[in-house]
Amino acid sequence: MGRLISLMLLMLTASPINAEVFLRFGVYTSDKPTEMVRKFRPVLNALEHQLTTVLDEPVRIRLKVAASYEQGIEDLVSGKVDFARMGPASYVISKQRNPELQLLAMESKKGSRTFFGIICVHEQSPLQTVGELKGRTFAFGDKHSTIGRYLSQHLLSAEGIRADDLAGYEYLDRHDRVGAAVGAGQFDAGSLKESTFRKLQKKGPFPGWRIISEPPVLFSDKGNPDHCTHTLYR
Repeated sequence: MGRLISLMLLMLTASPINAEVFLRFGVYTSDKPTEMVRKFRPVLNALEHQLTTVLDEPVRIRLKVAASYEQGIEDLVSGKVDFARMGPASYVISKQRNPELQLLAMESKKGSRTFFGIICVHEQSPLQTVGELKGRTFAFGDKHSTIGRYLSQHLLSAEGIRADDLAGYEYLDRHDRVGAAVGAGQFDAGSLKESTFRKLQKKGPFPGWRIISEPPVLFSDKGNPDHCTHTLYR
């Protein structure tokens, strides 16, 4: 948070400070909108407080939840929001569309910048490995999702599974929708964030799931995130 505060201060002091500072922060619905507000509103409240204290001016940050990844990217690229939180793939796409965008901070959890995703099946499914998904149906997240699309497709490709090898597939836009669809038996397997998977497991009463990706799909954002470009677009 300290580094983010410093960078925000540099951004704000580059322009004249008015009596009150209004900023717009964007997120897209990788999970349902209420969950995005629950996760990010407390962070923005803390950021408001710290910036207000340092600047000695009232700072207000409005949270804008875009209905889709594409809309979230467009909001940032076009300047409809001042800063935003997005995954690596969306960042690469945004940077390509607007080279003037700058990275403010990287998300971490307990000091780790490694994030996990999984491929899961219904608990009663006979499938045990990713390689058994040929001829099966698959649920992806959003078309711009790092875990919900790019990394899971990389894992499938590593097992020799291409789009034509699947009986069918759809992009369901959100991680929680993927988990719900697999749990309801609408798809044989699906890819989603590990954190969303664990939350769905705890909620109940839902049908259970099993993880079949070993090891789980992961992304480590060590270094410059622009290095993802070649992986995502080759």
